[in-house]
Amino acid sequence: MPTEVDPGLAGLSDTLILATVLLYVVAMVAYALDLAFGRARTADPERRLVAAGGVDAADAATGTAEAPAAGGEGRERPAWAARAGAVAVALSWLGWAANAGAVVTRGVAVGRWPWGNMYEFVVAICLAAVTAFLLMQARQPVRFLGAFVSAAAALGIGFAVRYLHVQAGPVVPALNSYWIAIHVSAAIIASGLFIIAGTSGILFLARKDGPSRLPGRAELESLAHRAIVLAFPVWTFAVIAGALWADKAWGRYWGWDPKEVWAFITWVAYAAYLHARVTAGWRGKAATIVQLIAFATLLFNLVGVNIFISGLHSYAQVP
Repeated sequence: MPTEVDPGLAGLSDTLILATVLLYVVAMVAYALDLAFGRARTADPERRLVAAGGVDAADAATGTAEAPAAGGEGRERPAWAARAGAVAVALSWLGWAANAGAVVTRGVAVGRWPWGNMYEFVVAICLAAVTAFLLMQARQPVRFLGAFVSAAAALGIGFAVRYLHVQAGPVVPALNSYWIAIHVSAAIIASGLFIIAGTSGILFLARKDGPSRLPGRAELESLAHRAIVLAFPVWTFAVIAGALWADKAWGRYWGWDPKEVWAFITWVAYAAYLHARVTAGWRGKAATIVQLIAFATLLFNLVGVNIFISGLHSYAQVP
Protein backbone atom coordinates (compact mmCIF):
# COMPACT_ATOMS: atom_id res chain seq x y z
CA MET A 1 0.00 0.00 0.00
CA PRO A 2 1.41 3.42 -0.86
CA THR A 3 2.47 5.59 2.04
CA GLU A 4 2.51 8.87 0.13
CA VAL A 5 -0.52 11.14 0.24
CA ASP A 6 -1.75 13.26 -2.64
CA PRO A 7 -2.12 16.65 -0.88
CA GLY A 8 -4.23 18.09 -3.67
CA LEU A 9 -6.88 15.38 -3.44
CA ALA A 10 -6.73 15.39 0.37
CA GLY A 11 -7.34 19.15 0.36
CA LEU A 12 -10.17 18.75 -2.16
CA SER A 13 -11.78 16.18 0.14
CA ASP A 14 -11.68 18.61 3.07
CA THR A 15 -13.17 21.37 0.91
CA LEU A 16 -15.96 19.08 -0.30
CA ILE A 17 -16.75 18.16 3.31
CA LEU A 18 -17.26 21.82 4.20
CA ALA A 19 -19.48 22.22 1.13
CA THR A 20 -21.41 19.12 2.22
CA VAL A 21 -22.19 20.58 5.64
CA LEU A 22 -23.33 23.87 4.08
CA LEU A 23 -25.57 22.12 1.55
CA TYR A 24 -27.11 19.85 4.18
CA VAL A 25 -27.83 22.83 6.45
CA VAL A 26 -29.52 24.81 3.65
CA ALA A 27 -31.44 21.69 2.61
CA MET A 28 -32.58 21.26 6.22
CA VAL A 29 -33.96 24.81 6.23
CA ALA A 30 -35.76 24.25 2.93
CA TYR A 31 -37.26 20.97 4.17
CA ALA A 32 -38.33 22.70 7.39
CA LEU A 33 -40.12 25.43 5.41
CA ASP A 34 -41.82 22.78 3.28
CA LEU A 35 -42.91 20.91 6.40
CA ALA A 36 -43.93 23.98 8.40
CA PHE A 37 -46.17 25.42 5.70
CA GLY A 38 -47.66 22.15 4.52
CA ARG A 39 -51.20 21.17 5.34
CA ALA A 40 -51.79 19.48 8.65
CA ARG A 41 -52.56 15.76 8.78
CA THR A 42 -55.04 14.29 11.22
CA ALA A 43 -54.03 11.60 13.67
CA ASP A 44 -56.27 8.71 12.66
CA PRO A 45 -58.42 7.56 9.71
CA GLU A 46 -61.77 8.02 11.47
CA ARG A 47 -60.98 11.61 12.37
CA ARG A 48 -59.91 12.26 8.78
CA LEU A 49 -63.20 10.84 7.50
CA VAL A 50 -65.14 13.23 9.72
CA ALA A 51 -62.97 16.24 8.96
CA ALA A 52 -62.62 15.73 5.23
CA GLY A 53 -66.04 14.25 4.55
CA GLY A 54 -64.55 10.96 3.34
CA VAL A 55 -61.21 9.86 1.92
CA ASP A 56 -60.21 6.92 -0.17
CA ALA A 57 -59.26 3.60 1.39
CA ALA A 58 -55.56 3.93 0.64
CA ASP A 59 -55.30 7.24 2.49
CA ALA A 60 -57.29 5.87 5.42
CA ALA A 61 -54.98 2.88 5.68
CA THR A 62 -51.70 4.78 5.55
CA GLY A 63 -52.60 7.87 7.50
CA THR A 64 -51.21 10.18 4.83
CA ALA A 65 -54.32 12.06 3.75
CA GLU A 66 -54.18 15.78 4.28
CA ALA A 67 -56.92 17.55 6.16
CA PRO A 68 -57.63 21.19 6.94
CA ALA A 69 -55.65 22.68 9.78
CA ALA A 70 -57.16 23.12 13.24
CA GLY A 71 -59.98 25.59 13.29
CA GLY A 72 -61.50 24.33 10.06
CA GLU A 73 -59.66 26.71 7.77
CA GLY A 74 -58.18 24.89 4.78
CA ARG A 75 -55.67 27.58 3.97
CA GLU A 76 -53.87 27.17 0.70
CA ARG A 77 -50.13 26.60 0.71
CA PRO A 78 -48.00 29.55 -0.40
CA ALA A 79 -46.47 28.93 -3.81
CA TRP A 80 -42.97 29.54 -2.48
CA ALA A 81 -43.51 26.86 0.17
CA ALA A 82 -44.32 24.32 -2.51
CA ARG A 83 -41.12 25.26 -4.32
CA ALA A 84 -39.15 24.91 -1.09
CA GLY A 85 -39.74 21.16 -1.14
CA ALA A 86 -38.33 20.79 -4.67
CA VAL A 87 -35.36 23.01 -3.77
CA ALA A 88 -34.72 20.92 -0.66
CA VAL A 89 -34.59 17.71 -2.66
CA ALA A 90 -32.20 19.26 -5.18
CA LEU A 91 -29.96 20.53 -2.37
CA SER A 92 -29.99 17.08 -0.78
CA TRP A 93 -28.71 15.54 -4.00
CA LEU A 94 -26.02 18.22 -4.30
CA GLY A 95 -25.01 17.61 -0.69
CA TRP A 96 -24.98 13.87 -1.34
CA ALA A 97 -22.72 14.39 -4.37
CA ALA A 98 -20.32 16.55 -2.35
CA ASN A 99 -20.38 14.00 0.50
CA ALA A 100 -19.66 11.12 -1.90
CA GLY A 101 -16.96 13.17 -3.64
CA ALA A 102 -15.28 13.86 -0.30
CA VAL A 103 -15.24 10.16 0.56
CA VAL A 104 -13.90 9.12 -2.86
CA THR A 105 -11.18 11.79 -3.06
CA ARG A 106 -10.05 10.98 0.47
CA GLY A 107 -9.68 7.33 -0.48
CA VAL A 108 -7.89 8.03 -3.75
CA ALA A 109 -5.57 10.52 -2.01
CA VAL A 110 -4.22 7.79 0.28
CA GLY A 111 -4.76 4.76 -1.96
CA ARG A 112 -7.03 2.81 0.41
CA TRP A 113 -10.64 2.36 1.51
CA PRO A 114 -11.72 5.70 2.98
CA TRP A 115 -13.00 4.54 6.36
CA GLY A 116 -9.85 3.68 8.27
CA ASN A 117 -10.41 6.10 11.19
CA MET A 118 -13.29 7.60 13.13
CA TYR A 119 -13.44 10.78 11.06
CA GLU A 120 -13.79 8.86 7.80
CA PHE A 121 -16.18 6.36 9.38
CA VAL A 122 -18.62 9.03 10.62
CA VAL A 123 -18.53 10.86 7.28
CA ALA A 124 -19.31 7.59 5.47
CA ILE A 125 -22.20 6.78 7.84
CA CYS A 126 -23.75 10.21 7.22
CA LEU A 127 -23.46 9.54 3.49
CA ALA A 128 -25.18 6.18 3.96
CA ALA A 129 -28.04 7.77 5.93
CA VAL A 130 -28.66 10.44 3.29
CA THR A 131 -28.42 7.80 0.55
CA ALA A 132 -31.04 5.66 2.29
CA PHE A 133 -33.35 8.66 2.67
CA LEU A 134 -33.00 9.75 -0.98
CA LEU A 135 -33.62 6.22 -2.27
CA MET A 136 -36.69 5.87 -0.03
CA GLN A 137 -37.96 9.26 -1.17
CA ALA A 138 -37.77 8.12 -4.79
CA ARG A 139 -40.21 5.29 -4.01
CA GLN A 140 -42.53 6.64 -1.31
CA PRO A 141 -43.62 9.99 0.21
CA VAL A 142 -41.08 10.41 3.03
CA ARG A 143 -40.01 13.99 2.33
CA PHE A 144 -41.11 14.91 5.85
CA LEU A 145 -37.95 13.11 7.06
CA GLY A 146 -35.73 15.44 5.06
CA ALA A 147 -35.31 18.15 7.68
CA PHE A 148 -34.37 15.63 10.36
CA VAL A 149 -32.05 13.47 8.26
CA SER A 150 -30.30 16.56 6.86
CA ALA A 151 -29.88 17.94 10.37
CA ALA A 152 -28.46 14.64 11.63
CA ALA A 153 -26.04 14.42 8.69
CA ALA A 154 -24.90 18.03 9.09
CA LEU A 155 -24.39 17.63 12.84
CA GLY A 156 -22.62 14.29 12.39
CA ILE A 157 -20.19 15.61 9.80
CA GLY A 158 -19.74 18.84 11.76
CA PHE A 159 -18.85 16.82 14.86
CA ALA A 160 -16.41 14.74 12.80
CA VAL A 161 -14.71 17.84 11.37
CA ARG A 162 -14.48 19.57 14.76
CA TYR A 163 -13.48 16.70 17.02
CA LEU A 164 -12.42 13.68 14.93
CA HIS A 165 -10.58 15.10 11.93
CA VAL A 166 -7.13 13.72 11.22
CA GLN A 167 -4.93 14.36 8.23
CA ALA A 168 -5.22 11.89 5.37
CA GLY A 169 -2.63 9.15 5.66
CA PRO A 170 -1.98 5.42 5.69
CA VAL A 171 -3.68 3.14 8.20
CA VAL A 172 -2.15 0.85 10.79
CA PRO A 173 -1.23 -2.66 9.51
CA ALA A 174 -4.27 -4.24 11.22
CA LEU A 175 -6.54 -2.24 8.89
CA ASN A 176 -4.52 -2.99 5.78
CA SER A 177 -6.85 -5.78 4.72
CA TYR A 178 -9.58 -6.50 2.19
CA TRP A 179 -11.82 -7.22 5.18
CA ILE A 180 -12.21 -3.49 5.76
CA ALA A 181 -14.11 -3.33 2.46
CA ILE A 182 -16.40 -6.15 3.62
CA HIS A 183 -16.90 -5.72 7.35
CA VAL A 184 -16.84 -1.93 7.66
CA SER A 185 -18.85 -1.33 4.48
CA ALA A 186 -21.64 -3.56 5.79
CA ALA A 187 -21.60 -1.75 9.14
CA ILE A 188 -21.84 1.62 7.38
CA ILE A 189 -24.81 0.57 5.21
CA ALA A 190 -26.69 -0.92 8.16
CA SER A 191 -25.98 2.13 10.32
CA GLY A 192 -27.40 4.47 7.67
CA LEU A 193 -30.66 2.51 7.65
CA PHE A 194 -30.76 2.34 11.46
CA ILE A 195 -30.46 6.15 11.53
CA ILE A 196 -33.58 6.41 9.34
CA ALA A 197 -35.39 4.05 11.73
CA GLY A 198 -34.19 5.94 14.80
CA THR A 199 -35.31 9.27 13.33
CA SER A 200 -38.74 7.82 12.58
CA GLY A 201 -38.96 6.45 16.13
CA ILE A 202 -38.16 9.82 17.68
CA LEU A 203 -40.81 11.46 15.49
CA PHE A 204 -43.28 8.75 16.56
CA LEU A 205 -42.82 9.73 20.22
CA ALA A 206 -42.99 13.44 19.36
CA ARG A 207 -46.17 13.05 17.28
CA LYS A 208 -49.23 14.22 19.23
CA ASP A 209 -52.89 13.51 18.60
CA GLY A 210 -54.76 15.95 16.45
CA PRO A 211 -53.74 17.85 13.30
CA SER A 212 -50.05 17.66 12.49
CA ARG A 213 -47.78 18.11 9.52
CA LEU A 214 -46.18 14.76 10.31
CA PRO A 215 -47.71 11.47 9.13
CA GLY A 216 -49.70 9.36 11.57
CA ARG A 217 -47.95 7.21 14.16
CA ALA A 218 -48.83 4.04 12.27
CA GLU A 219 -46.98 5.28 9.19
CA LEU A 220 -43.96 6.42 11.21
CA GLU A 221 -43.77 3.05 12.98
CA SER A 222 -44.13 1.18 9.69
CA LEU A 223 -41.31 3.21 8.13
CA ALA A 224 -39.01 2.48 11.07
CA HIS A 225 -39.85 -1.22 10.95
CA ARG A 226 -39.13 -1.48 7.22
CA ALA A 227 -35.75 0.21 7.65
CA ILE A 228 -34.80 -2.16 10.48
CA VAL A 229 -35.91 -5.22 8.51
CA LEU A 230 -33.53 -4.12 5.74
CA ALA A 231 -30.69 -3.16 8.08
CA PHE A 232 -30.72 -6.09 10.50
CA PRO A 233 -29.42 -8.80 8.13
CA VAL A 234 -26.72 -6.41 6.90
CA TRP A 235 -25.65 -5.74 10.50
CA THR A 236 -25.69 -9.49 11.16
CA PHE A 237 -23.36 -9.96 8.20
CA ALA A 238 -21.11 -7.18 9.51
CA VAL A 239 -20.82 -8.90 12.91
CA ILE A 240 -20.00 -12.26 11.29
CA ALA A 241 -17.49 -10.65 8.92
CA GLY A 242 -15.89 -8.90 11.89
CA ALA A 243 -15.45 -12.25 13.65
CA LEU A 244 -13.82 -13.72 10.54
CA TRP A 245 -11.52 -10.72 10.28
CA ALA A 246 -10.62 -11.05 13.97
CA ASP A 247 -9.66 -14.68 13.41
CA LYS A 248 -7.41 -13.70 10.52
CA ALA A 249 -5.85 -10.72 12.34
CA TRP A 250 -5.66 -11.97 15.95
CA GLY A 251 -6.16 -15.74 15.71
CA ARG A 252 -9.57 -15.86 17.42
CA TYR A 253 -13.17 -15.16 16.45
CA TRP A 254 -14.20 -13.61 19.78
CA GLY A 255 -12.15 -11.98 22.49
CA TRP A 256 -14.53 -9.81 24.54
CA ASP A 257 -13.06 -6.64 23.08
CA PRO A 258 -15.37 -3.67 23.91
CA LYS A 259 -16.17 -3.06 20.24
CA GLU A 260 -17.07 -6.70 19.72
CA VAL A 261 -19.23 -6.75 22.84
CA TRP A 262 -21.16 -3.60 21.92
CA ALA A 263 -21.64 -4.72 18.32
CA PHE A 264 -23.21 -7.90 19.70
CA ILE A 265 -25.30 -5.94 22.24
CA THR A 266 -26.61 -3.83 19.37
CA TRP A 267 -27.45 -6.99 17.41
CA VAL A 268 -29.31 -8.45 20.43
CA ALA A 269 -31.25 -5.21 20.98
CA TYR A 270 -32.50 -5.06 17.39
CA ALA A 271 -33.20 -8.81 17.42
CA ALA A 272 -35.30 -8.26 20.56
CA TYR A 273 -37.27 -5.53 18.78
CA LEU A 274 -38.00 -7.75 15.77
CA HIS A 275 -38.76 -10.76 17.98
CA ALA A 276 -41.19 -8.73 20.12
CA ARG A 277 -43.08 -7.54 17.04
CA VAL A 278 -43.36 -11.02 15.54
CA THR A 279 -44.07 -13.19 18.59
CA ALA A 280 -45.61 -10.86 21.18
CA GLY A 281 -47.31 -8.56 18.71
CA TRP A 282 -45.75 -5.44 20.19
CA ARG A 283 -46.76 -2.31 18.36
CA GLY A 284 -46.84 1.39 19.00
CA LYS A 285 -45.02 3.08 21.86
CA ALA A 286 -43.61 -0.08 23.50
CA ALA A 287 -42.02 -1.33 20.28
CA THR A 288 -40.71 2.15 19.46
CA ILE A 289 -39.02 2.47 22.86
CA VAL A 290 -37.30 -0.88 22.33
CA GLN A 291 -35.99 0.16 18.92
CA LEU A 292 -34.76 3.49 20.29
CA ILE A 293 -32.87 1.65 23.05
CA ALA A 294 -31.30 -0.42 20.29
CA PHE A 295 -30.50 2.79 18.41
CA ALA A 296 -28.77 4.20 21.50
CA THR A 297 -26.58 1.09 21.74
CA LEU A 298 -25.72 1.52 18.06
CA LEU A 299 -24.63 5.14 18.54
CA PHE A 300 -22.52 4.24 21.55
CA ASN A 301 -20.95 1.37 19.64
CA LEU A 302 -20.16 3.54 16.63
CA VAL A 303 -18.69 6.51 18.47
CA GLY A 304 -18.62 6.12 22.26
CA VAL A 305 -16.64 2.89 22.42
CA ASN A 306 -13.80 4.35 20.34
CA ILE A 307 -13.66 7.60 22.31
CA PHE A 308 -14.23 6.47 25.90
CA ILE A 309 -13.11 2.82 26.05
CA SER A 310 -9.71 1.46 25.10
CA GLY A 311 -9.40 -1.86 23.32
CA LEU A 312 -8.12 -3.57 20.21
CA HIS A 313 -10.22 -1.19 18.10
CA SER A 314 -8.67 1.92 19.66
CA TYR A 315 -6.50 2.48 16.59
CA ALA A 316 -9.26 4.62 15.08
CA GLN A 317 -7.08 7.75 15.42
CA VAL A 318 -9.29 9.88 17.62
CA PRO A 319 -7.42 13.19 18.18
